[in-house]
Amino acid sequence: MASTPDDFWSALFYPRAVALIGSVGEGKLGYYLLRQMLEGGFPPERLAVVNPKGQGAQGVAGHPSVADTGMPVDMAIVVTPAAAVPAVLEECAQSGVRAAVVITAGFSETGNVAGEEAIRDVVRRTGIRVVGPNCAGIVNTHHTLFPTLETRPPAGGVSLIAQSGAVGGVFLAWAKEQGLGVAKFVSYGNAADLNECDLLRYLADDPQTQVVALYIEEVQDGRAFGRALSACARRKPVVVIKAGRTESGRRATLSHTGSMAGADAVYDAALRQCGAVRAHSLEEMLDFCLGYTGLPPVRGRRVVIVTNSGGPGVLTADRAEEAGLEVAEPSPALKERLLAFLPSHCALGNPIDLTVEGTEEGYRRTLAAVLDEYDAAIALNIAPAYLDSVPLARGVMDALRGSDKPVAVSFLPAAIVASAVEYLRAQGIPNFATGERAAVALARLAEYYARREEVAESVWEDGAPEGARPLPPEPFLEPDAMAWLAENGVPVPEFRVARTADEAVAAARAIGYPVVMKVVSPQILHKSEWGGVILGVADDEAARAGFERLARIGAEGEFRGAVIYPFIRDAWEVLVGIFRDPQFGPVVVFGAGGIYTELLKDVAMRVAPVGREEAARMVRETRIHSLLRGARGRPPGDLDALADLIARVSRLPLVYPEIAEMDLNPVFVRPRGVLVGDVRVIRR
Repeated sequence: MASTPDDFWSALFYPRAVALIGSVGEGKLGYYLLRQMLEGGFPPERLAVVNPKGQGAQGVAGHPSVADTGMPVDMAIVVTPAAAVPAVLEECAQSGVRAAVVITAGFSETGNVAGEEAIRDVVRRTGIRVVGPNCAGIVNTHHTLFPTLETRPPAGGVSLIAQSGAVGGVFLAWAKEQGLGVAKFVSYGNAADLNECDLLRYLADDPQTQVVALYIEEVQDGRAFGRALSACARRKPVVVIKAGRTESGRRATLSHTGSMAGADAVYDAALRQCGAVRAHSLEEMLDFCLGYTGLPPVRGRRVVIVTNSGGPGVLTADRAEEAGLEVAEPSPALKERLLAFLPSHCALGNPIDLTVEGTEEGYRRTLAAVLDEYDAAIALNIAPAYLDSVPLARGVMDALRGSDKPVAVSFLPAAIVASAVEYLRAQGIPNFATGERAAVALARLAEYYARREEVAESVWEDGAPEGARPLPPEPFLEPDAMAWLAENGVPVPEFRVARTADEAVAAARAIGYPVVMKVVSPQILHKSEWGGVILGVADDEAARAGFERLARIGAEGEFRGAVIYPFIRDAWEVLVGIFRDPQFGPVVVFGAGGIYTELLKDVAMRVAPVGREEAARMVRETRIHSLLRGARGRPPGDLDALADLIARVSRLPLVYPEIAEMDLNPVFVRPRGVLVGDVRVIRR
């Protein structure tokens, strides 16, 4: 693929000629980068070295400027001192260079923000596009292009985007060890120009990329990231490591909703919402890529373990169950079938233990039999030093050829089973480092294939749609908020406000006993913590006494009266809330409600807005969902109405940009319909 004047991606990944700009003396980064490109197979006649003295190296000619190379240089690799980088990029742009990879460090990571802004200024004025600075380079194995400081991997279908060059380097080194083929690698460093969103959009359409691996530490614009990620995940799998899971994520907020949400929880929700698979380690990321590129689709979670050693088989079973797989016993019919050809000393549970006497035929026939009943299998071989494992690998391969179901293979220890692993790789079958890692890979693959058809319909809107409105003026107390919810189509119960004891009695009579009475005061946000909620008020005397009690509670501030509702029985209590995340903007939360909300922390969240189907998935993710379906003789709650409520509430912060946080807690879920029992709105 040749570059065109308007195609900087072709210039970056398929350059006709490359200029390495900077010192190429031995021991310098430029010397190593030049060697990498030459040893990787890039034609030396399409390489040029550029530095003020015009010194070349390693058989590549040197020139004092890009314009003097006499070649159609599409891409430049820059290793000059940081202070010179903007001027170098300016010269490159004037010479027709469309893309540059700036390896040079010493920018915002060291406090040199001005230097990075100078790079952006060149990009804005000239149109040249830049990877970096402070990066470890790029790779395109399908163009023998290796201007990187990291390991040169074999060619294949995995493309890696890494904010950290070192993390990318470890992945590439492991990929080479495991025989995992890589299409493209980009270490984008400080992302002065091109960032993860640009790269995701490109790789979504890249024909050489089967699966995208992404390592991020943070994103600047969460909603732009969500749009790019979801668009890519609809085309091909994206497995993501988000570093910084344990950073201080608790928010200093006034709402229940905000206090339950940490920064990592929002990233987790956003990744799920986009259809991406989250990995929690480089090993998980590598194993997912091995599994996706080397195994058939995983269509279910029932897995069987076939092993020749009991202990590792049990460890694998434990990890499989922890990862969400179903490790069920074989059916009686399957056990009978296995007994027909396996020795009597073999264990026929799950794991199925062939013992150290397991044979080629034993693996072949056992795997062929169990794959009729299970969705996937894990084939373990823990080889003693005297055992030739190649026949066992042949048995596994024969079973694989007869089935379209995945078998994750783990032969170990590596030094003993090297020949068997080489045989498997020659057949296109990956070998996982341990049975436990094979189990997690299958679980992540099952998650991906199950979610692939339901990537969120969330539109990832940037902000307020046309017709955005202000919130009602302050004070915005509970009665005002309830009226506002009703105006926006959110179901609320009948309510009245009383400012005297006599009004309280009259209101309670009108609504019908029993009733609920709550204090109304701008100083009291969490009313139950002040004793400001009275349940089951049964008659006039109790109503009068209740009002007087609430008046005493509110006396230290501004007492605005009491709000009175009907007492709702036989309903499940849940929470629906909104808060704003610094990266992703409005986030909607659903979970267990009432007084135990923060104690149980049984929540699901999504970046707002969400549609009805995604809202229903949120409900299904929580533990309270099993209760809402009906439990202990109580009828099920109206889950359709609940999903409608969540979807409607998720749009409110876009219609009313002033909303910083909002709690609807409790929301009463009844057999027919839902009602908001309490509301608190906090302005930005």
